[in-house]
Amino acid sequence: MSDVASLKQHLKKYETLKQEISKVIVGQDAVIEQILISIFSGGHSLLVGVPGLAKTLMVNTIAKALGLDFKRIQFTPDLMPSDILGSEILDTDRQFKFIKGPIFSNIILADEINRTPPKTQAALLEAMQERSVTIAGHHYKLNTPYFVLATQNPIEQEGTYPLPEAQLDRFMFSINLTYPSFEEEVQVVKLTTVSTTSEVEVVFSASEIIDFQALIRKIPVPDNVIEYAVKMVGKTRPDASSTIPIIKKYVDWGAGPRASQNLILAAKTYAVINGKLSPDIEDVQAVAVSILRHRIIKNYKAEADGVSVESIIENLF
Repeated sequence: MSDVASLKQHLKKYETLKQEISKVIVGQDAVIEQILISIFSGGHSLLVGVPGLAKTLMVNTIAKALGLDFKRIQFTPDLMPSDILGSEILDTDRQFKFIKGPIFSNIILADEINRTPPKTQAALLEAMQERSVTIAGHHYKLNTPYFVLATQNPIEQEGTYPLPEAQLDRFMFSINLTYPSFEEEVQVVKLTTVSTTSEVEVVFSASEIIDFQALIRKIPVPDNVIEYAVKMVGKTRPDASSTIPIIKKYVDWGAGPRASQNLILAAKTYAVINGKLSPDIEDVQAVAVSILRHRIIKNYKAEADGVSVESIIENLF
């Protein structure tokens, strides 16, 4: 089968996947789309939203529809790295045996990741970047596909440990969850206060997801689109010659090269799920806000003037 025919086949499955997810999750179409783009691009996502917006249910439903293993880790101040990665124990034969932690799953929901100390946060770093972990000198490969979805509560900041920029940069997307509309909330209440439940059918297999990721990597990108993405990221850096006045005024630090890579990868996936065989500048713009949001560090002037990161990014287009 040709790559184009294979892409079209995967696109049909993608449409079925969205229908299956909508059986359980009402609304949040943009959020679900960005999570799926992240998965098919091989990236990770950071979800920022208040409690009660069905973040866990959403990830669990997506994992079921994709036919993947799912584990939820509740991050707390006393969580240790071994609670995530696993540990060695002495068995009955007095031999050390490694017991795998919840990190050994396809989809990890790192709930309230900023509630745990940096040492435990760092335990996720190697897993997210290398798709492997090293424990007691032994190297363990993680199952593929591998995807981390971390959540943060934007309200309660007392007793939290903000993620360092190096770790934030490893997330392809930072996705903001908002409250549902009136009509959506009515539908949620109707669906969740009765005895019947909707069953989600498995649409993809792990191998099909890996094939889809490989096909997206093969998609050609015109030079002008790559140059546009790199120029956009370059403009976020206050010291760059190509920067714009609003960046010089309101930004301390801009995005690094990983942002340029993620812009192109996500634009490829966004183009494919919208029926195109190659991304253009509009596809880069469509994914830019969620990719750059957590990579641009505002200064005190931006805070004082009430300037949002989103408005700064829109000035880059």
